[in-house]
Order: sequence, then C-alpha cells, then structure tokens
Amino acid sequence: MAKRIVKLTFVGEAIKKPLTFRMAKKFDVMPNIRRARVTDKIGEIVLELDGKEKDLEKGIKYLIKSGVVVEPIGGDVIE
Repeated sequence: MAKRIVKLTFVGEAIKKPLTFRMAKKFDVMPNIRRARVTDKIGEIVLELDGKEKDLEKGIKYLIKSGVVVEPIGGDVIE
C-alpha cells in the first residue's frame, strides 16, 4: 500500500460535489481527513490517501480533471 498526504482546494461548484467520495469509491482509495475548512466560496481539505500507487495516481488525476487543485504536502499536519 502506498500513502500520500495532499491538500485539496475546491472552488465554485466543486465545493458542492462529493468528489472526494467519488474518487474513493471509483479508484479504491481510502481517504483520511486530517484537516478541513469549508466556506461558501472555498473548501480546503488535507487528506492522507492510502491505496495502490496506480489507484492513487488515477484518483488524483480524477480530482484535478474535476477542477480540484491538488498539492502534495509532507510532514505531520495535525497541530
């Protein structure tokens, strides 16, 4: 199993869509929410993603194609 920690930024209509859920189901990726902040204009989520490397790649590409900004981050994000 591979693991990645990413920051997702949702804007516009992407805030209202269950994109993280769809990505998890479609690509067999297990997300663990480490931190989240959502307003009516922007959503930011830090996720720890677990799964097969190829599934993680496909899931991240799906999010990007859906309009989500995906940034890899490192280190412990729990404050």
